[in-house]
Amino acid sequence: MTIKIGELAKRTGATVETIRYYEKEHLLPEPFRSEGNYRLYNEEHIERLQFILHCRTLDMALDDVRILLEYWESPDKDCGDVNNLLDEHIHAVEIRMEELMHLKHHLTVLRQKCASSAPAVSCGILNALVDNSCHE
Repeated sequence: MTIKIGELAKRTGATVETIRYYEKEHLLPEPFRSEGNYRLYNEEHIERLQFILHCRTLDMALDDVRILLEYWESPDKDCGDVNNLLDEHIHAVEIRMEELMHLKHHLTVLRQKCASSAPAVSCGILNALVDNSCHE
């Protein structure tokens, strides 16, 4: 079974541009070409692209996806490094969550600077952005 890039995109939910990008980044193997020079993908491409897309929904960097793909392609390899990679990713997510909570706090403080419509010159939000008082 072979399919063209549009069908691969439809089956996986990826865009054609994303598929081409992953090929360029060597995350997807080079597809076969038809006599008309169309890219032709097989079941392996579908499975691999779904793997990549799932990693990306978990906010994994492409370098981490490469590492995970190496382990997936080497089923006899010890997966201790995979565990470490995921632990590091979890830690990075925890740090990002803390950063986002701080951001939410600053935005909430900023929003409280202006309770109603007013001329822009007296807008508490705009003035707080100028004097940096939203970070207090």
